[in-house]
Amino acid sequence: MPISEIIAVGSELLTPLRSDTNSLYITRRLNDIGILVRRKWIVGDEAAVLEEALRLAMRSVNIILLTGGLGPTEDDITRKVASYVLERQLIYNEEIAQRLRDRFARLGRELPESNLRQALVPMGAILLDNPVGTAPGLWLEEGKKKIVLLPGPPREMQPMLETHIIPRLSAAFRGEPILRRIIKLAGIPESAADERIAPIYKGFPKVQTTILATPGQIEVHLTASKTVNPQAETELDQLQDKIEEALQDKVFSVEDKSLEEVVGIFLGMHQGNLAVAESCTGGLLAKRITDIPGSSQYFAGGVVAYSNQAKIDMLGVDPAVIRNHGAVSAAVAEQMAEGVRLRFGSTYGLGITGIAGPSGGSEDKPVGLVYIGWSDMVHCHSRRMQFSGDRDLIRQLAAQNALNMIRCNLV
Repeated sequence: MPISEIIAVGSELLTPLRSDTNSLYITRRLNDIGILVRRKWIVGDEAAVLEEALRLAMRSVNIILLTGGLGPTEDDITRKVASYVLERQLIYNEEIAQRLRDRFARLGRELPESNLRQALVPMGAILLDNPVGTAPGLWLEEGKKKIVLLPGPPREMQPMLETHIIPRLSAAFRGEPILRRIIKLAGIPESAADERIAPIYKGFPKVQTTILATPGQIEVHLTASKTVNPQAETELDQLQDKIEEALQDKVFSVEDKSLEEVVGIFLGMHQGNLAVAESCTGGLLAKRITDIPGSSQYFAGGVVAYSNQAKIDMLGVDPAVIRNHGAVSAAVAEQMAEGVRLRFGSTYGLGITGIAGPSGGSEDKPVGLVYIGWSDMVHCHSRRMQFSGDRDLIRQLAAQNALNMIRCNLV
């Protein structure tokens, strides 16, 4: 099986302000043509560090993709380091220089001298056109090795990968696609999920099983390659069926859909609409629902009733219930759900009230306590949940579990 490595270049990727999303996109597309990504690097704008990463990658694999560091500034070092490692002279390319002049002229701007650094390319490189930005991509071959230099901005990198790189790599290596199944779960801890399915996936040694946990959600990734196992597709299907049978209603998607997408599908199937009343989540649930295109077909609206008075005035919560049970209680969550359903005239209503922290908790009602209420035209009920974590995590978990509660009431 062809094996590759990815090197993401840029000091900003080593800060909390930026994430390396390029490698995720590249990995998926390489897997589609049967190329496995064995290792990913993130290196800053330091020539010595990049040189070390590139030399190690070249000793290990035949396919190396570098993203970033092709811009016009002093800290854009990818071209320079690649030419040094490959022992190739940097050559000034007049064609690139003229494209840069023409591009800036069309924009009515003068070409800075620094931009002409982008016209320096390692000898023997194949230029890859960049219709979106100024930095061309570069395809280099060193014996059997393919070294690809791509720009960092995703809107430039992705079209270049699709147009130039995937076709070239596919023709050169002709691998079988790496097959993958993703089973998404909600309402079950990671350890409990693994306890149920470990005896099953251990019976499929040629399928790689990985369990990933995110707030309020578990993903079971099943991966296999036809190159290694000609029966990969059959075994994946069999294993997926057995895992679904073991986990039953904890499975909310096997089609890589988000929980909010699944909720939208169920609401459409029931030909109903939903309204939500939020306190501690501050509108996060409504945002997630309306992030899905077409959600206006099934989402009536929402109310953020943060104060007790807002719960009373906007949702019709009984002041006596708040006095007797407190704002964070099953009774208030249920009245919020019923009140928002009646206010919007919707088929279903949901209410969330809780203590997100870091203050406001007590011995009886600690930080992380959340009640989620549900109302339809027949029933009204609620669930008590206790989450741990910081304020942001508690709010995320509350919204995620609210979505799962909607799903469970509509199944």
